[in-house]
Amino acid sequence: MADHPPESAHPRLPTDTDNGLLLIISGPSGVGKTTITRGVERSIPGSVFSVSYTTRAKTDADVEAVDYHFIDHDEFQQLIDEDAFLEWADVFGKRYGTRKKWVDEQLARGRLVILEIDVEGAKQVKAKMPEAFGMFILPPSEDELLRRLQSRKRESEELIAKRFAEAQHEIREAKSCQVYDEFIVNENLENAIADAVRLVENARNGDR
Repeated sequence: MADHPPESAHPRLPTDTDNGLLLIISGPSGVGKTTITRGVERSIPGSVFSVSYTTRAKTDADVEAVDYHFIDHDEFQQLIDEDAFLEWADVFGKRYGTRKKWVDEQLARGRLVILEIDVEGAKQVKAKMPEAFGMFILPPSEDELLRRLQSRKRESEELIAKRFAEAQHEIREAKSCQVYDEFIVNENLENAIADAVRLVENARNGDR
């Protein structure tokens, strides 16, 4: 992988391997990507999930370094100025980003590093690390995606319509941007997780 620290910087551990892989998982809201991401993480030994840095306020339900790394706006800006992020985004005035140093350290140890990010973030990552393996999760159909969004029953019809339009745009962009190596249709969750695990293991073995 690119920009790895020297071997001596990380004394080898018994769990270290030589087939580190950066995995990008994306998909529209309501498609089940987080469940699939966690399924991949549980199924493949040596997997680590990347915890983003954010400027959003920490809630009582949040756990530092598990949900996010919480930092203030000035600290975040300093990391941007230092080119420390593999990718970052401004979402409704709150910033979210992935530290490149941590990713490089995990890859050097042979870990499967999992990023669950949107299409714009995936573009940034692929530009800096083209060897990353990208998977995009698709719904069986747009009608089914709309049904899943509606079944949550925790959002207004107006917000659901907005999310659905955003999802349609994200799917079109994902198919045309040439960032993703594989597309998985989540019709059956168990099968989708199995497909994702198989594709990732093939990629780690150089079959891609």
